[in-house]
Amino acid sequence: MSHNILLTGFEPFEQEPVNPSWDAVQALDGWQCGAGSRVVSRQLPCVFGAALQMLEQAIIEVKPALVICVGQAGGRSQISLERVAINLNDARIADNEGRQPIDTPVITDGPAAYFSTLPIKAIVRAMRDAGVPAEVSHSAGTFVCNHVFYGLMHLLATQMPATRGGFIHIPYLPSQAARHPGQPSLALETVIAGLRVALETALNSQQDILESGGQLH
Repeated sequence: MSHNILLTGFEPFEQEPVNPSWDAVQALDGWQCGAGSRVVSRQLPCVFGAALQMLEQAIIEVKPALVICVGQAGGRSQISLERVAINLNDARIADNEGRQPIDTPVITDGPAAYFSTLPIKAIVRAMRDAGVPAEVSHSAGTFVCNHVFYGLMHLLATQMPATRGGFIHIPYLPSQAARHPGQPSLALETVIAGLRVALETALNSQQDILESGGQLH
């Protein structure tokens, strides 16, 4: 069965010249994944509120069976499959429109948290098997990435329960790491390869794997 897949990345923020999440996501726009499933890529602003509005509009237009939002996490060395989104905005820095919410909910009266509905451990295993460094992460932070992750999962839970979704964080590109000495990075080609694996695994795995011993944590 063919499906549309919505893949989102962010515009640059915090004086960075690029955002690798958008570079990688844009490269996959139009990719035929699996049996006729097609990727539709969209860029989100790094702005509280506006990012969720644009995401919701994209979901209305694309009518996806699967939504994966991707964001930059400088300082991380692996592609991170986020497990949980929390109902909290708590910005260390201002967003691209100068907004800096402190201790506010993403959704008023929403639940404290949502879990990803992606098969995150299966994706991590498949990425590692493909030679892509990957991990399960238990914190998406409290900036615009978590804001979008929580807003996405709330929308899917309340309006589109048959649609699966989640969030992936990626490291700096090497060009960015050169501006931040000591910070790890991943080549864009490696990130794109990892996202291809994530999409294929999410389409083909209806249930996540169970791992003992914490190998995928």
